[in-house]
Amino acid sequence: MENLLGLLRIRVKRGVNLAVRDVRSSDPYIVIKMGKQSDHFDHEMQKLKTRVIKKDVNPEWNEDLTLSVTDPSIPVKLTVYDHDTFSKDDKMGDAEFDIVPYIEALKMDYGGIPSGTIITRVQPCRQNCLSEESCVRWSEGKVIQDLCLRLRNVECGEVEIQLQWIDLPGSKGLS
Repeated sequence: MENLLGLLRIRVKRGVNLAVRDVRSSDPYIVIKMGKQSDHFDHEMQKLKTRVIKKDVNPEWNEDLTLSVTDPSIPVKLTVYDHDTFSKDDKMGDAEFDIVPYIEALKMDYGGIPSGTIITRVQPCRQNCLSEESCVRWSEGKVIQDLCLRLRNVECGEVEIQLQWIDLPGSKGLS
């Protein structure tokens, strides 16, 4: 835990136009993973899951999942699944996002700037899964980033999330 920088709260807001995997709809949930599967404890794989939303290809989760961050260069992986009662859950696409631009924005001093100020922008490109520009902004004393991720390995679907940092007393911190 001495390498812990802090906590990343990921608010999983909603899915948009997710793929149909059952007869007419899907029962989606999201798994978020960060880290590498290895024998080293430094980059232990973390795996978090939202609740299942029944029969909805435009689900609203508004659920917070919190990851411990030791190495911000490791991307966060997000996979959408369709919950099936009697068979293996079907994949409904995946996305990956980099938290480095967000972490860099956290290190700056924002004394006196108004709430809502955009700190930096991340453009969609082939190296990321963004479906539109993502803004890191100062909001009510916190640095937050909204992301709209286009799912890969599937015919359609996007997931909207928001990042927020939580400093932990006794952690290494970002300085």
